[in-house]
Amino acid sequence: MGLKMKKALSVLCASVMVFSLVSCGSDGSSGSENASVQQVDTSAYTLYGDFSQPADKKLWEASNGWSNGNMFNCTWRSKNAVISDGTLKLSIDTDGSDGKYSGGEYRTKEHYGYGLYEVSMKPIKNVGVVSSFFTYTGPSENNPWDEIDIEFLGKDTTKVQFNYFTNGKGNHEKIIDLGFDASEEFHTYGFRWEKDKITWYVDGKEVHSATKDIPVTEGKLMMNTWNGKGVDSWLGKYDGTTPLTAEYQWARFTAE
Repeated sequence: MGLKMKKALSVLCASVMVFSLVSCGSDGSSGSENASVQQVDTSAYTLYGDFSQPADKKLWEASNGWSNGNMFNCTWRSKNAVISDGTLKLSIDTDGSDGKYSGGEYRTKEHYGYGLYEVSMKPIKNVGVVSSFFTYTGPSENNPWDEIDIEFLGKDTTKVQFNYFTNGKGNHEKIIDLGFDASEEFHTYGFRWEKDKITWYVDGKEVHSATKDIPVTEGKLMMNTWNGKGVDSWLGKYDGTTPLTAEYQWARFTAE
């Protein structure tokens, strides 16, 4: 075989190898199936929690050993907030042999203010429980109770509930029909907090806004799952099913 022919075959083989690498994943799947796996430029965000990676303990922490009060029929346990298999998993489970329950909560250590808050998540589908993404501060931190909520009621995950509190005053609930079951696939949910307005989004589309008595106090970015007690008219009666798990791919904040 002549030198020119050898060079031509080498180029052809290299081209075939490159084409194979581009067209197939390591498991032989087509490239289009892997197209959603992208590197994220985290420098574009003030805070970026990538839950496909190990926890950054300088920024995030799991709540452990306490409860919020009567309607929360669980105690937060750090074992119920686990990053594994590419997501943050917040679970509701039994809490030992006494028949009580534990919930999962994950939160930032720092406080954040005006800007855009976003999350990619799949909530729990089960009557009597809540899966959430929100900002919060309150008397436990010597602050007014200011909070902005995205909440999924497990009794109907084709809907999402928005709410907010300003110095402890709430009653701003708004339930939105999603047009899909949020528990089946990851979707992006978020809200933009401004001085005189809150705007909520689903998959980047504006779906609700509020302009009255807007919170002013910086809060922690938080996510939790919990089962209710004594709020059956709101959540439905919890049936005791465990374990139940909501999944979060990422959470982020962009100051504005």
